[in-house]
Amino acid sequence: MYLLADIIYLVAYRLIRYRLKVVRENLANSFPEKSKNELRSIERRYYRHLADLLIEGIHNLYASPSAIKRRYRFKNRQLVDRYYEQGRSIILASAHYNNWEYMVSSLNMQLLHHGIGVGKPLNDRMVAGFVNHRRTRFGTQVVFANNVRQEVEFYDRHHVPCALMMLGDQSPSDSVRCYWTQFLNHDTPFLYGTEYFARKYNYPVIYYRVNKVRRGRYEVEFSLLCENPQQVEQYSIVEQYARTLEADIRRQPEYWLWSHRRWKHKRPTDAHPKTDPIK
Repeated sequence: MYLLADIIYLVAYRLIRYRLKVVRENLANSFPEKSKNELRSIERRYYRHLADLLIEGIHNLYASPSAIKRRYRFKNRQLVDRYYEQGRSIILASAHYNNWEYMVSSLNMQLLHHGIGVGKPLNDRMVAGFVNHRRTRFGTQVVFANNVRQEVEFYDRHHVPCALMMLGDQSPSDSVRCYWTQFLNHDTPFLYGTEYFARKYNYPVIYYRVNKVRRGRYEVEFSLLCENPQQVEQYSIVEQYARTLEADIRRQPEYWLWSHRRWKHKRPTDAHPKTDPIK
């Protein structure tokens, strides 16, 4: 499987130079203290990891539960399970860091909570239908912006403990209804949905860190960001999330999605969310 990933790496990086200009600009602006040699080393490691992600994403669509569990191990699941035992839903906050597709499949398979992955739909409807069918074959539910609130409200009203997987590092489509902060040496907008749902329903927010143990093997480590969101200052949850993610990226930068055009927006004058930032 990884022999094909090695070939993809050579083609994407050496031959077609896939989004190389974007990657180099993002890395240089994020780490101005690093030398050119250091940046090139991160760049090469990133493209190798990106090729692995592509192969693992395909593998995830067909893998058995036992195969996924071998590759994607939960280190301290008891932190999550204790909220299920209390009958409380939770929000699992993370990012496009290391492998996130295995987590989508793992939610309903490896946790006691009903797993819900919150994301953006693919542009091609036929491809999207196939991918989501395979992603949800172990019970995880995938929802999007147009129905996420209805689904969360339904399960909350019927007291079904859910685990909402929310990746908050995507570039928001609206530069006003988001939270702005300094992140990796950039003025950066963050999606506010995680804090919105956490505060509205008082769901504990748990950050999960995905560590790459070795090629094709990952370990998920959970840590509590906020247990009672209605008792903390507004924006403190998304700010803590940003700081936690930034620390992970600085420690091992090659595992974040550098080919994404993360910093395409400029901060507007009136930038913070109002009463309903995801309306």
